[in-house]
Amino acid sequence: MSDVTIYHNPRCSKSRQTLALLRERDIEPRVVEYLNHPPTAVQLKKIIKQLGMPAKDIIRRREKPFAELKLSEKLDDDAALIAAMVEHPILIERPIVVTDKGARIGRPPESVLEVL
Repeated sequence: MSDVTIYHNPRCSKSRQTLALLRERDIEPRVVEYLNHPPTAVQLKKIIKQLGMPAKDIIRRREKPFAELKLSEKLDDDAALIAAMVEHPILIERPIVVTDKGARIGRPPESVLEVL
């Protein structure tokens, strides 16, 4: 298996389930606890491209900064959303698994199997 990275929040049950799923398949990913080590804007743009979706599809809309920053008014502005996610990584949907075959959000956890 090639390099596998999981952008992980250990407090999130789906993130823990996705990490366990990888390990059950003898895959030991590089674990990035993105709340402590958020991706840069460049890294986040690359991840979004690998996911094949706009930034608005990976932003957590129920988090406090989403409302505080009035991001509902900026959903078509990828640059603004990416800047907000870099500044407030709690806004990034989780978990995200990245391989050289692409990236998937682990909701449900089994969806990441497509890129392994």
